[in-house]
Amino acid sequence: MPSIYIAAPEGDTGKSTIALGILHRLTATAPKVGVFRPITRLGEDRDYILELLLAHASAGLPYERCVGVTYQQLHADRDAAIADIVERYHAMADQCDAVVIVGSDYTDVTSPAELSVNARIAVNLGAPVLLVVRAKGRSADDVSHVVEVCLAELAEQRAHPVAVVANRCEPAQLQAIQERLSKTPAGSTPRAYVLPDEPLLVAPTVADLQRAVNGRLLSGDPALMGREVMGVVVAGMIAEHVLERLSDSAAVITPGDRSDVVLAVASAHAAEGFPSLSCIILNGGFGLHPSIAALVAGLRLRLPLIATELGTFDTASAVASARGRVTIGSQRKIDTALQLMERHVDISDLLAQLAIPIPTVTTPQMFTYRLRERARADRKHIVLPEGDDDRILKAAGRVLQRGIANLTILGDESRIRSRAAELGVDIDDTAVVDPHASELCDHFATQYAELRKDRGVTVEHAREIMHDVSYFGTMLVHNGHVDGMVSGAAHTTAHTVRPAFEIIRTAPGVSTVSSIFLMCLPDRVLVYGDCAIVPDPTPEQLADIAISSARTAGQFGIEPRVAMLSYSTGESGTGADVDKVRAATQLVRSRVPDLLVEGPIQYDAAVDPSVAAAKMRESQVAGRATVLIFPDLNTGNNTYKAVQRSAGAIAIGPVLQGLNKPVNDLSRGALIEDIVNTVAITAIQAQQTHG
Repeated sequence: MPSIYIAAPEGDTGKSTIALGILHRLTATAPKVGVFRPITRLGEDRDYILELLLAHASAGLPYERCVGVTYQQLHADRDAAIADIVERYHAMADQCDAVVIVGSDYTDVTSPAELSVNARIAVNLGAPVLLVVRAKGRSADDVSHVVEVCLAELAEQRAHPVAVVANRCEPAQLQAIQERLSKTPAGSTPRAYVLPDEPLLVAPTVADLQRAVNGRLLSGDPALMGREVMGVVVAGMIAEHVLERLSDSAAVITPGDRSDVVLAVASAHAAEGFPSLSCIILNGGFGLHPSIAALVAGLRLRLPLIATELGTFDTASAVASARGRVTIGSQRKIDTALQLMERHVDISDLLAQLAIPIPTVTTPQMFTYRLRERARADRKHIVLPEGDDDRILKAAGRVLQRGIANLTILGDESRIRSRAAELGVDIDDTAVVDPHASELCDHFATQYAELRKDRGVTVEHAREIMHDVSYFGTMLVHNGHVDGMVSGAAHTTAHTVRPAFEIIRTAPGVSTVSSIFLMCLPDRVLVYGDCAIVPDPTPEQLADIAISSARTAGQFGIEPRVAMLSYSTGESGTGADVDKVRAATQLVRSRVPDLLVEGPIQYDAAVDPSVAAAKMRESQVAGRATVLIFPDLNTGNNTYKAVQRSAGAIAIGPVLQGLNKPVNDLSRGALIEDIVNTVAITAIQAQQTHG
């Protein structure tokens, strides 16, 4: 069973960034990937790094199964502790296809030879070592020397290093350190990678600063307490000089009785053209004067205002010492870490050395990774009409940061950009278009009036309709300004889909627009159709749905084997409902002779080989179906929700099919991850549409 041990010779190397990147790629390669911490951190009930990594692992093991021993146990009896580590490791590793092992964190100052301990543990676990060293504040020669000393230590313990990562490198030193590490004689050192320092990864959040100064939140949006603080301004000067020193995501420290500074800074945050701040910290134990408090309240700021009893020096010192962590809840840091690893480390080459067997199953993590990789390979342009929804903005930040698609966001530009900045979302390179103010509105209105003239739509009426974000977004798709649209987080399915029916219309050879859900089960991905659009399809519509669903499955790398579901299998049943499915099956066979299709067939016979052996032994689909077509919307919708909730499946969709260009609908309860996946799916559909 492949494993890799991530070790460092010192603290603050950013091992969690490296571990996260490797784990993310492993879960896209192997079905059950686990994480193990041989030595747990001091002074904490639960290790935050292990909790972060377990949230991204796919083996499904609990925290308690994934830890070895404490520092205290290691000091008391090193040999016994290592024996315990080995035993606990193998007990969890037996449940995994691959394991990422994360070494100790130098939280115990009494152990200067910690690298040798980690090396000895790695040898006992049979795991190759990925060495991580800190490059920040070091010259190329310094980094090279540290690496040489560490490799010698690993060799003395008989550990096997597979790669070296010099992390947190000053950007100006990146090339010099890479060249210096590459000059080591061939064969004497493993592969070497260099990652630049990324201040965001160690930036504290507003909540971290509040804890550091023992402060209380006076006002502001609690949702913004997770925003990263990228700078600090200690406002000891007059207000105009404070304004000159403001920067995006900065925290401003000022005594609570400096009304001029408080008002100037609060007003600057609210004004266009000034930086979006992370918070204001009022020190000295002074409350705002009632008149000033009323003025600030009148600005309706979402900006957090925090009060502390500390003086200016102690407040500034506490804030300066606050350090951020990449934790389970810091999604922006997680995305940044993954992007750094993808850009600077050849993870595929690194993992190839671990000889990971080719999997025979597809897990949800493997499937969603492949989706995003395919979207990235030929990046398309997607419009998101619901720019006033925080989930959309956060998902947009992730899509852009991961390079999944280019985006256009609809809505009031100043309001959207201001809110994105408050949320710590970077949409600087993204177009934000207001349908009420766009110069395209008149052109779109003329087009729409022509398309709908048989329904009596005038240009004046069409102009009003174009102010609707769903219609405007659909016209962007229709005219080729963008390649697809994702909407529905704040609108009904009808509101999202109706403009597509009216404007984009069906693809050649398709008469029925329908939908599928991609149902990600623990070991495979199935296609369910139709679960969202057509209430009671005719045999002809059911055949359309089956053929479209098979094509959609192929777009996402799923070999289509179509089961036309009913309450009876083969020739055993009669009745109008069964006859409809039987007729639809015959239509599919006549229209697409090469498509593997079986029907009518019951669900268990379609997916369970043992049932199929008893009911349809000769079928090429029974027991192996990948595309399951339900006879009506009632059956399909209830079944997908039952499987989603009872079997713990991840349901991605609905994915619309049969349109000339891709438009997809979101659930109004969509999570950020759902939105990102739907954007990736829409981009892949656009790749197919554009050939």
